[in-house]
Amino acid sequence: MIVDVVNLQGDKVNTVELPAAIFEVPVNVSLMHQAYVRQMANIHLGTRKTKGRSEVAGGGQKPWRQKGTGRARQGSRRAPHWVGGGKVHTPKPRDYSQDMPKKMRRAALRSALSAKAAASEIVVLDELTLPEAKTRLMASSLNTLVGNASALILIPAKDANYEPVIRSTNNLPDAKTLLANYLNIRDLMLYDKVVMPLKALDVLVSYLG
Repeated sequence: MIVDVVNLQGDKVNTVELPAAIFEVPVNVSLMHQAYVRQMANIHLGTRKTKGRSEVAGGGQKPWRQKGTGRARQGSRRAPHWVGGGKVHTPKPRDYSQDMPKKMRRAALRSALSAKAAASEIVVLDELTLPEAKTRLMASSLNTLVGNASALILIPAKDANYEPVIRSTNNLPDAKTLLANYLNIRDLMLYDKVVMPLKALDVLVSYLG
């Protein structure tokens, strides 16, 4: 697949061929769904915890004698129906994480990238640099490149060259910067367009190609 390479002003400066092994594979929706569910499950901490009647303090003495008071029999002040008593059928810590082989995770990324490419939702830049960290500069460039669409901006490395881009994007609600080797199915589905410089494309090819 041949796509245009543009600059931050939106002018075409060259063309590049997107590898068919990454950007033209059959779209496997079920695999993408499995990868998405796995990612969302793995960020679920599962640390909710409440105390049962055996864990709350107190309750060692019977509140009143069994018979002769006219009241209902009670065995402990820490029973679930008492104020301050233990809870019943409430959340306990558990592990929500799911496993998925690396080959399947990467195949899901290829499917998502292929769907983006088929919909012309991938923007390739020759260079992604800003003279200074200014939100208005990045906002202006993204408005030229993607219009009102949300954008996932892939950067090849987190170094001084891309620091102004990262800082300029932080205040934009519909844009996010992400290291190319951290690409994940959730961000691909969450944002409308994928913006990447040629160096970030090389990173993708190095581990997905």
